[in-house]
Amino acid sequence: MTEEPRRPAGDMIEHLAPVLSLGTRIRAVTALLAGAAGLVFVSALWWSEPGPLPGRTHLGFALFTVFCLAWAVYGGWLLTRRVPLFATDRVIAAWIGLAASLATTALVAVVAVRRGTGAELALAAGGLFVAVALVPVVRAHRRRAALLRRMRELTGGEDR
Repeated sequence: MTEEPRRPAGDMIEHLAPVLSLGTRIRAVTALLAGAAGLVFVSALWWSEPGPLPGRTHLGFALFTVFCLAWAVYGGWLLTRRVPLFATDRVIAAWIGLAASLATTALVAVVAVRRGTGAELALAAGGLFVAVALVPVVRAHRRRAALLRRMRELTGGEDR
């Protein structure tokens, strides 16, 4: 019989520690990089605009900056997790998308009303985006509930 070579304790612990799947790591890095790039781009565009900007333009830039920051923080948070998430990451991502859709729809509707062009088209287009953004929210919550239910069945334990 051949004996397996001994591994240092650090290698064994690393092997036992939970790690993110390749797909989750790719999503995390993509969210982090896209959010950071968007944050830099929108901030640079905002601060390089000549002359005084209207308040609603400042609000629009601020909203886009916050959304980019949210995606960057989400990506960073996801990369640092080393515990089972039970689809919490997907729930958070879906809610960020829904919040962005709702806020953008509201901003576009306000701009349309202020210009006197009417809010019907803005609300119809925004409503479509919000409806599409609701689909991942519902799917993520269902997936999380199914995973937690399965965990309870297997362990007889409480939810995390």
